[in-house]
Amino acid sequence: MIFDSARLALVNLLAPETRSAFWKSLGLTLLALVALWIALREMFVYLALPWLQAFIPDLPDWAGWLGFVVAIFASLGLALALALLVAPVTALVAGIFLDDVAEVIEKRDYPEDAPGRAMPLGEALLASAKFLGVVIVGNIIALLLLLVPGINILAFFLVNGYLLGREFFEFAAMRFRSPAEAREFRAKHSAIVFTAGLVIAAFLAIPIVNLLTPLFAAGLMVHLHKRLMKRETVVAGVVP
Repeated sequence: MIFDSARLALVNLLAPETRSAFWKSLGLTLLALVALWIALREMFVYLALPWLQAFIPDLPDWAGWLGFVVAIFASLGLALALALLVAPVTALVAGIFLDDVAEVIEKRDYPEDAPGRAMPLGEALLASAKFLGVVIVGNIIALLLLLVPGINILAFFLVNGYLLGREFFEFAAMRFRSPAEAREFRAKHSAIVFTAGLVIAAFLAIPIVNLLTPLFAAGLMVHLHKRLMKRETVVAGVVP
């Protein structure tokens, strides 16, 4: 169920129907990452240079060169750290494009089912903002755990697997349920949702490819939610 949903999500990445969402998602993700990188770099230089100059007060002639060197190291370090920001950016982009992806998948792959209801834009942005905050906190914890040998990589997968799996599944479920019902349905299938979240975390760990995480995760969870709905309908003895 999970891997079939992941396979369909991968196919969906390059499907003609989702080409518009593909380019919008990719463009917005890149734009957000570049903006974050510039902001963090400038903040680092602004805060670090006065601190370094305070320790080297007698060398004002090469303070400018010092700032240049600091800027280079800051840029390199922040480029590496930017990988940890892909998850929060994914959270931000998710709420904007998930409904577009879900509508395409529902019409193309599940034409016999009733279509879902798109969240109002304000509600979607609010949900994305809340999700963004949770993912940032989670990844700060994961970043601290990266310093602990033996559990550093495991921490990245567990934290992002849980958070991304939970939120993307609930986004998909809320097209058919109230937020409370979506959380209840996710909790009922928590093991499956968490495992699917680990697949998303693995996708997130692939450089460059991870820029498409919002599109992949949305497709995976839409398919997974549909399959779980279908399974419950069959178990209940109702003709789908």
